[in-house]
Amino acid sequence: MSRFWKLTSRTEAWVMWLCAGLGPVNALAQSAPEAPAIEVRAASENLTGLAHAGSEGVVSGSRMATVPLLRPGEVLEMVPGLIVTQHAGDGKANQYFLRGFNLDHGSDFATYLDGMPLNMPSHAHGQGYTDLNFLIPELIDKVQYRKGPYSAEEGDFSSAGAARIRSLRQLSGHQAQITLGPDGYQRGVLSGSPASGHWLYGLEWLNNNGPWQVPDRNRKLNGVLRLSEGTVQDGFSIAAMAYRNAWTSTDQIPQRAIDQGLLSRYGSLDPTAGGITSRYSLSGEWARSNAESQTRANAWLLQSALDLWSNFTYCLNDPTLNCDTGDQFKQSERRLAAGFAASHGWASTWAMRDVTHTAGVQGRQDQLSPVGLYNSRQREVSNTVREDRVQQRSLSMWAQSEVQWTPQLRSITGLRADAYDFKVQANLPVNSGRSSNALLSPKAALIWRASNSSELYLNYGQGFHSNDARGTTIRVDPSDPSTTAQTVPGLVRTTGQELGWRSELWPGWQSTMALWQLDSASELIFVGDAGTTQASRPSRRYGVEWTHVFKPHRHWLLDLDWAWSHARFKDTSVAGNFIPGAVQTTANLGVTYAPAGPWSVALRMRYFGPRPLIEDNSLRSAASWVSNARVSYQFNQRTRLSLDMYNLLGNPTQDIEYLYTSRLRGEALPVLDRHLHPAEPRTARLTLSYRLD
Repeated sequence: MSRFWKLTSRTEAWVMWLCAGLGPVNALAQSAPEAPAIEVRAASENLTGLAHAGSEGVVSGSRMATVPLLRPGEVLEMVPGLIVTQHAGDGKANQYFLRGFNLDHGSDFATYLDGMPLNMPSHAHGQGYTDLNFLIPELIDKVQYRKGPYSAEEGDFSSAGAARIRSLRQLSGHQAQITLGPDGYQRGVLSGSPASGHWLYGLEWLNNNGPWQVPDRNRKLNGVLRLSEGTVQDGFSIAAMAYRNAWTSTDQIPQRAIDQGLLSRYGSLDPTAGGITSRYSLSGEWARSNAESQTRANAWLLQSALDLWSNFTYCLNDPTLNCDTGDQFKQSERRLAAGFAASHGWASTWAMRDVTHTAGVQGRQDQLSPVGLYNSRQREVSNTVREDRVQQRSLSMWAQSEVQWTPQLRSITGLRADAYDFKVQANLPVNSGRSSNALLSPKAALIWRASNSSELYLNYGQGFHSNDARGTTIRVDPSDPSTTAQTVPGLVRTTGQELGWRSELWPGWQSTMALWQLDSASELIFVGDAGTTQASRPSRRYGVEWTHVFKPHRHWLLDLDWAWSHARFKDTSVAGNFIPGAVQTTANLGVTYAPAGPWSVALRMRYFGPRPLIEDNSLRSAASWVSNARVSYQFNQRTRLSLDMYNLLGNPTQDIEYLYTSRLRGEALPVLDRHLHPAEPRTARLTLSYRLD
């Protein structure tokens, strides 16, 4: 084992005593009883006395089961203010938006599954790449979310927020379901637990061509096998997961091609774009708890691969007018990664005051052999832009203490230390090298309990996100070695503040509000699509979020969230200070009706506001409304039939819009144009489920 991972025996003893994963406060939130079918767990608990910030929350899997999901990644849309879209084939990671961030495929939003981090550092396609297509939504127990860099437990990629997805450990019997829809949509899920209850299995297969002129040919196989005993607070779980997906991708297309009648909205300019990906993991969790303390540990091992063919500019770089070669490129990686977290939390008293201490250690190592960028034509590589072997290691320690000063006032102070080591072996030796970075991140919170059902929160925290390892050692542009490239720091500092409020306005109606601000240092990033670095500028984002969950009757549940953000570069420039892609306003409205009879209905509407497409805000994307609905009929205790309708109103909206320069076949000069990926048209899917005890 590398010396980077070794600790002295004295440090090991300290770690074993002090480390904590989810501290006792969060453990209390997890130990709540199961919620009814349409209830939000956070709504029933209100998290008063438990939460560290007004923007924290919990959503139960039983509630998510009532919501129609077009894609697995949309489980994160249950996080208030978070938008999930797609600009390519459904085998590729989604694109995420939150708090004025275009999070791309996951940068600045950390996602975990049962303690295993899902963000991929130094990824072939994008830093923090988070592919959730391997999730089986039916096997999710709950999603816990936090926003802002205020928790000492959260590290890389969590400046805008973090979501911890927890899987079910067992099911009641066995269940099979089949879903059919237009455009060749076929999905089957088989899951269950044997009578002993210690095992859980899940199998999923998917075929889907989508509404695209060039069929998506999405073919997915997915499986999980889990052995567990006890509970999340006092027990263990071991899970093996396997996933493979292949697809043809209809990427974003230029508006002018649609206007000129060259393409339909669902057309493609490169029928060979797409990808093949796989993911195999083994993970384990262990926990012990008593009245005074809780100890946790988890470890994981991951092997993943991706081959991704894209063509965003079509003929821009092709020297021939007839686009004989085209601009297609391939991004590829082969990854082996492993990590761990160990933890301990305990309660004590200080000066006659109750104190809860939590502390933890986390480690991770990623080895990419190789990670590369290549020019290609019809998925055949024509030349190598760059190909690297990358080793990235990180070790993190954190601690925090919560003091109950009075029955109404408590405080939380924390400190996090992160150390990163990057090693790159590039095909161009001048871009090889090694670098390291370390950061200390303080955290603090004051919580005032105004009443039994209301709390005020004041939060401060520093955080960070890591940059691609290749950007920390780069010296020259790999496509033009005569051009100097800008080296980036391994870790980029962020600083956030938040004023929050949480209240149960009356029984069954919970509301939260958060006023927040987040500053980011110069966000120099490695651009995987070009194989080099691109300088960005320091930024400031601030905004307000308002969330309601209202259960007026045992058969009804309404939830509403609204978020407004102001995002600008902090320095001045003649280009302008608007941040391209930074969404200003989002909103979600959900209504669920589940009476005592066999029928149930769920409706969800999402508003995705306009975004600036260029720094001077002279061009903006269009806003969009998307409505999804589900109607279910329960024939008996075993059999259920559900009809899902997506884009219920049939709005011709866009999933995504960009502004950049491209060139079409026959165009003599490049054109600056909008490029869009349309939302799917009105689509219906029918699901038949059968449960066997």
